[in-house]
Amino acid sequence: MAWLVFGVRIILGGVLLAAGALKVMHADALAAAIAGYRLLPPGAVAPIAVALPPLELIFGFYLVAGLFTRVAGIVTCAMFVVYAIAIASAVVRHIPANCGCFGPGDSATADWPHVAVDAVLALLALFVARLAPGTLSLDGFLSRAASKEHS
Repeated sequence: MAWLVFGVRIILGGVLLAAGALKVMHADALAAAIAGYRLLPPGAVAPIAVALPPLELIFGFYLVAGLFTRVAGIVTCAMFVVYAIAIASAVVRHIPANCGCFGPGDSATADWPHVAVDAVLALLALFVARLAPGTLSLDGFLSRAASKEHS
């Protein structure tokens, strides 16, 4: 099971690293995509557009490295749940919002398949949080090092 957790960590971390990297220098485009969902007050859009890519990069790194794995899994699960709810709300309200998932080059429109993908990613993140850290993790290495130190 530890290898499965490792594999899921790598997949989730890779998704977050790719999404964050493709958006990090494009806050204006991300802000436009976020505003297109018509869920947030205008004053909240720009700060979220600036903060979201670094958060995705940080938690993507944590998952790939297996560092703070349980917390990273929980936060990642929450992020994907929020993404799924935002996309579902646009679909239900018939708003042709740009997904914005992978930066300005991503022209995909919010739709039910995107909701399903985000829901599956949220469940995978919950799986990682529950069974963290898996094999090949810094959490495991640090735990073993601390155990040897106290022996």
